[in-house]
Amino acid sequence: MRVARPLYALTASETLDLLKGNTVTVEQYAHSLLGRVKERDHIIKAWAYLDPESVLKQAKALDQIPEDRRGPLHGIAVGIKDVMNTKDMPTQFGSVLYEGHQPGFDSSAVAILRAAGALIFGKTTTTEFTVPNSGPGTTNPHDPKRTPGGSSCGSAAAVADFQVPISLGSQTGGSLIRPASFTGLFAMKPTHNAISTEGQKAFSPSFDTLGFMTRSMDDLRLLATVFGLKDDKSPEDVALERLSVALVKSPMWHRAGPGTVAAMKNAVAILEDSGVRVDEVSFPPEFGVEETIREMQRVVMGSEARVSFLGDYRIGKTKLDSKICDLVENSSGITHEQRIQALDGYANMRAIADGLAAKYSVIITPSAVDEAPLGLQDMGSAAFNTLWTGLHLPLINIPAFVGAHGMPIGISLVAGRFHDQYLIRLGTALSEPLMAVGGWQEALCSVRENQHVPEYAHDMTAQTSRVSVCSIL
Repeated sequence: MRVARPLYALTASETLDLLKGNTVTVEQYAHSLLGRVKERDHIIKAWAYLDPESVLKQAKALDQIPEDRRGPLHGIAVGIKDVMNTKDMPTQFGSVLYEGHQPGFDSSAVAILRAAGALIFGKTTTTEFTVPNSGPGTTNPHDPKRTPGGSSCGSAAAVADFQVPISLGSQTGGSLIRPASFTGLFAMKPTHNAISTEGQKAFSPSFDTLGFMTRSMDDLRLLATVFGLKDDKSPEDVALERLSVALVKSPMWHRAGPGTVAAMKNAVAILEDSGVRVDEVSFPPEFGVEETIREMQRVVMGSEARVSFLGDYRIGKTKLDSKICDLVENSSGITHEQRIQALDGYANMRAIADGLAAKYSVIITPSAVDEAPLGLQDMGSAAFNTLWTGLHLPLINIPAFVGAHGMPIGISLVAGRFHDQYLIRLGTALSEPLMAVGGWQEALCSVRENQHVPEYAHDMTAQTSRVSVCSIL
């Protein structure tokens, strides 16, 4: 197949094929990405730190590695959310308190990527310690007047704008799944603690989960393998007509905007047309009402954040966002008794959620309230995400649908705890019909057709004329 497109527009898996075949070098690939950043950074503002000279130095060193010693991510550029330590780049946590801070060692996740041969490209923007719902000036690549979501805003924007093919993010409430929905990406929040968060700024350890964003399911699978995600049993392929899906709207459904309501309705129709059985399932009554769930979340996050940020507060209280100070000062008066009850309540709900997941092939639920909101001061609500994060279940955002203003809207697939590879297998199967009919692919193609794209022609066999950028989707 003959394809013409810029190197930067390739997925990680596609780039690996070129690198393995010595069709391109890591240095050539890095130059393409840096060119994209130079062209777009003044609009997107996805990077908290990026040193082109360092990127090219890494690229040249990677090119010198013998083929038989190259890792599974050899040469692939990765953006790192700036709450994760990097030994050769500043880690500033989105905070003026840590401006220029150089930790001198990698977080566990970054060390794993580096050992796999990844090109650690730069640090992506984040809100301060991931707490406030505004801060960076990062914009949504599909409409710079809209937010890319928070707090993994830079990680989402960099991948969606073709500045890197994959990025690391973290989710305490909805900071992976919501930005992915807002920017039209695949994203995975793995099972809680399936990937170490050592060397990453803590907010609420009971909720904090490391994950990743990509432009393809193949790349999600690649990263899951690199990070050692394994199920007890190897998942098998299952025909669509043998799958059963639970449609779970959750107690937060009244918050859904028209775009999300339409996306869920369309998802059901598409899956049923593909032979999948879909049942609308009521939320387990043991979970209680929305107010009860949100109060548990507030108590757990607030009490754990007080511990996480106390040192920063003691070092530089006057330099911290007022929301962080309020958490440390416990301005809402959370008691130890409330904390125990909330932790126990969530622990009980996890077993119930696993039981629900076991009854169906997969759960589908909203990824966000609606399209990305206008403006950069409101990064959107995590109302549909935090519940699942606290339940420790793995989630994948599928960027299938499009809203009234031409912006992407995703839906989430959910499986039981430590069924991460199973969820990827199911996500691959279900994403095909959803994305073929959902509308986002077509909408994105229309946008990209009108965008100038520097040409790079490749085909494994011959150089050829340019084709539409939407062929990358």
